[in-house]
Order: sequence, then structure tokens, then C-alpha cells
Amino acid sequence: MPKRFVSWMIGGPQGSGINVAAETLAKAFSRGGLHVFANIEYHSNIMGKHSYYRVRVSEEPIHAPVDEVHLLAALDEETLFGDHHHNPEFPTHHGHVHEVVPGGGIIYDADLGDIRERLGRDDLRLYPVPYFEMIRRALEPFGKAAEYRQYDIMRNTVALGATLAILDYDFDLVAEVIREQFKGRRARLADLNIQALRVTYDYVHERFGNDFPWKVRRRERRPDQILIRGVQAVALGKLQAGLGVQTYYPISPATDESTYLEAVQSRYNVVVIQTEDEISAINMAVGAAHAGARASTSTAGPGFALMPEGIGFAAITEAPGLVVFLYQRGGPSTGLPTRTEQADLGFALHPAHGEFPHIVIAPGDVVEAFYDSFEAFNWADRYQMPVIVLVDKYLASSYVTVPRFNTRNLVIDRGVRYRPDGQRDGYLRHAVTENGISPWVVPGTEGVVFWTTSDEHNPKGHISEGVLHRVEQMDKRMRKLELAAREIPDSKKFTLHGPEDAQVTLVGWGTTKGAILDALEELSAFNGLTFNFLQIRMMRPFPAEPVGAILRRARRAILIENNYSGQLGNLIREMTGFRIPHRVLKYDGRPFTVNEVIEGVRRALQDNEERIVMISSEAREVIPWPTR
Repeated sequence: MPKRFVSWMIGGPQGSGINVAAETLAKAFSRGGLHVFANIEYHSNIMGKHSYYRVRVSEEPIHAPVDEVHLLAALDEETLFGDHHHNPEFPTHHGHVHEVVPGGGIIYDADLGDIRERLGRDDLRLYPVPYFEMIRRALEPFGKAAEYRQYDIMRNTVALGATLAILDYDFDLVAEVIREQFKGRRARLADLNIQALRVTYDYVHERFGNDFPWKVRRRERRPDQILIRGVQAVALGKLQAGLGVQTYYPISPATDESTYLEAVQSRYNVVVIQTEDEISAINMAVGAAHAGARASTSTAGPGFALMPEGIGFAAITEAPGLVVFLYQRGGPSTGLPTRTEQADLGFALHPAHGEFPHIVIAPGDVVEAFYDSFEAFNWADRYQMPVIVLVDKYLASSYVTVPRFNTRNLVIDRGVRYRPDGQRDGYLRHAVTENGISPWVVPGTEGVVFWTTSDEHNPKGHISEGVLHRVEQMDKRMRKLELAAREIPDSKKFTLHGPEDAQVTLVGWGTTKGAILDALEELSAFNGLTFNFLQIRMMRPFPAEPVGAILRRARRAILIENNYSGQLGNLIREMTGFRIPHRVLKYDGRPFTVNEVIEGVRRALQDNEERIVMISSEAREVIPWPTR
């Protein structure tokens, strides 16, 4: 059966506090024993441009956003009608009114007047709330009523109070979250905001009654549930792995992870360094890895473009412990700094000149982001090669309820270490071994001379252009990738969700996972067909044999990717010879919704379209939720 859910959206100018309101509501839902999936879309400028935040809530686990909005809270006119009034020649969006479901509701500032004719539809419930009047009333008990215009930021709290009244959700849970956000000297701000919440809550109840058809009820709190953002999951995975050094140069959307680590570094004995540029960031991380620290750097496409020489340096010197986190965003060049994409797969597979071993892993959600971030350091140490973790803006900013991470079985593996035997100069940093792994040691270890170079070298690490040295060192390095392919279990490389003998196989990677999983439940009765989902996580070394076998079993295969060309599809064809005939693609900078996956699959199966391009609902009519 389809999941019951409520979808709420708040929109307004950047800097108006929509993120605070949305995350306060998400936390209150989570504390009420409910499942939440929330994600924000925002512009790359600092202030003023239109942004919006979706919060989807359900009594059952959910994994992705949907097109439909049951209740829209608008902090400004643009959220309703788009930016035509100040961008008439090239408007960027048409507002969100068309996304509200029939019978749904809109909260807006009563100062906008009567908006019914402008809406172009008469099937909505309207909740005009005098935002500034609510703020003025809230400030009266504090003797600040005359200053109400200076507290315009509290409009987000007014919208939140109206939301609680309309959804009939627990007021005290939201007040509890607000109090936790304002502590110490700022405690008085909590009192102000809770008063604004109460004034608006009472106003909406008295004026509009309680007839909204979608309600949200609290349930028993789930002690095993946490609400976490993607960047936090990555950071916690690093800390669990024993991260010693994190380097970064600020770049959206990767910076939030490093600033989170900066805030906790003193508690976890981590050094977080903001460098002068990305070249310094990668080289400093390589140096830290050679020095024995578990080291990482986090960046996005433009920053990663400056790192290939450092990655190649790590590969040829076989630096242990280096992990690079690549937060994908829309490109090329500066592209879409705060929007999502999956277009850096090819770049991650070939991140520097020449041939060398490295691992590329792509977690599909915040849970996998935690565990894959942890495991990436084990692989980097054990195989002494760079590991690239492919995440994206969508994962970075998604705010999701998940089970608490289980750390009991997470074991740190630092790889094969060299033990000095007392004979000076007996150490060969690049010793040729059967599996390709040369025991490593920290430079400066007593009784050991450590020697390496970015030039090709002999086993001792001295520069050599000798034919045999070149061949044996290349073979040695590449044997490590073959070893990784044998040792890393298939459960880390791919997952087949659903029945093995399904007639239709959906194929995806990374953060398309959530939308595809939720869509599977709706597709289960589509034309009597059965569906499964092949999620690829490890891109290098690629699990060619099992992936090829799964795809050849399916009657139909459909690729779903957040890029223009279907990069995973191209990789699958290269590695297995299997061509996926249908491609559902999206590259407008926004993630797939569940509706879009369902629509793309329908067009592939019913209309036999081979290339299907999806456009986000802010620029088109909403794809209706399937009915049975």
C-alpha cells in the first residue's frame, strides 16, 4: 500500500530564516516518533534570492522528496507567484502555488491582500496571517511592541506557528526545540519566539478553525532514531575512523562538513586546517598521510580540478590513509555552486594523468555515507592508495531520520606496518611483493631510512628510469587494485533491492537511491510487472561480473541518473558490454523526486522512450502522485 505522508514547504528570500523554521519543525516531528525527509534548495548568493525547504513526514520510513505540497508557507510574494515582477525577461521560476495539491493550503502574509484571482485556481484553502501584527502582539509582554518592524526575521516563527495550528501538531514539542536553540544569553530570544509561535497558533485556530484534511499526530518517541544531515554523517564516519587531519579550502557544498569538524576538533584530537587553496589542501593531506595520520580533504568539482597532481603524487608514493571527499555540484566551471548533480563520476575515475590504482565509492544515503566514510580510511591504509568518496550537494544538505549508527563492529585497519629489525638501511619503501602491498612506516622511525619520490623509482624509493624498475613498480601498484577487488565484499560494491527474478531492473547510484526505493513501492502494481533496483556503490574496482549477470537476467533495464549523459550507464557498458536501453536523466541542478522516477519509468515502459529528461516541478506542472 502507498505510504501516507504530509509534505510541507516554506519559501522566502535567502536570509529570512526558512532553514531555521524547517529544521525546527523537522526536529519536532522526529521527537514525535515520526519519520522525516527534508531538503533545501537555495541560491549561491548570500542574501535575497528565493529559497525553499521541503519537509516530508510520515509514520513509516521515507527516503526522498515528492512533488506534491500539502501545505505551503510563503514568507513573500515570490514564493507564491515567481520572480516575473523583477525578472520579466528571463524569470527563473513560477512560484510554488501549482505544486500545492487540490484541497491543500497556503499560509501567506495578509498584507498581500486578496490573492484569489492571482492564484488561478479555486481548490485551495487560504490562510492569510498578518505577519507583522503577530510579531507586534508577541512583543507586547516584553515592552518591545513599538519595535516590531525590527523583528521581521521572526516572520519565519509566525509561519511556523500557523503551520502547527493547521496541521494540529504538538505545540510543546516545537517550543522545546526552540528553547534548545537559544541558551545562555540568548534565552530571552527563545521566549520571544515561543510567544510569537503561541500568538499565531491561537490566531489561526480562532480565525480558521480546524478543518484542514491533512493532520500530523505525534507518536511514541523512538529511542533508536536520530535526525541527521548528510555532512554530519560523513564527519561522524571520519571521526569514528580516527581522522587525524582534515584539510580544506572553502567551497560549496563541501564547506559545511569541515566547519562541523572544526567545531568538534578539540574533543576528538583532530586538526582541521583551512589552507590557502585546494592545491595546498591536497598536498598537505598527502603529507599528513605519509606522516602516519589518517588524513582527508573535502572539496567540490572546481576544487577537485586543482587536485589531480596531488592525487597522482599520493598514488605513486603509495601514501597510506589519504581519502578525498568529492561533493558533486552542477558544472562545468563555477556552474551551479549550490545545486546537485552526479556528473563527476568520469572525473573521479580518471582524476590524474597516467595509470594508477585508486578506489571510488559512492554512498547512496546518509547511512551509507557514515559507514563508507569509515571504511574508506581502512581501504586507504590497507591498500596504500587514494580513495575517493563521491557524495553530492543533495546528500550534504538532506536532513533525515535514520536508525542510530551501529559502531560495535567497526574495526580500524591500519594495514601492513614495517617493523624495524635493527639493521639500518634494510627498509624498502616500495618493496615488490606478491600482492603489491609494501609494508609502510612513518618517516623518522628509529632505525629506518624512508625514501620515496614522485618520479618513478626502484624498490628503495630512489629515482629510476630503468625499464625493469618501471614495469615491476607499475605491476606492483596495479596488483593492489586487483587485491582490493578480491577482498572487498560484494555487499560494499552493489545492492540488489527487491526480488532477484524481477522483470524490470532500475539502475542507479548515489542519491538517486532514495527516490528509486520509494518509487518501487508505487511501481509494484504497474501493469502487472515486477521491479527491482540495482544500486552500484563501488565504481572502482567495478564489480563487472555480478552486475552484468543481474542486468542480463532482467527483461527490461532502466537507468536513472542526475547527469546529462548517463555516466554510470556508460561505465556499465564499458565494463560489462551491456547497454541499458532506457535512460531517465535529470540535470537541472535539483534531485529526483519520487514522482519523477515513477513518471520516467512509465514513459520508458509504456511509450518506449530511450532518453527521458526530467525537469523539476518549480518549472513545470506537478506530476500527480499515482493512485490505485
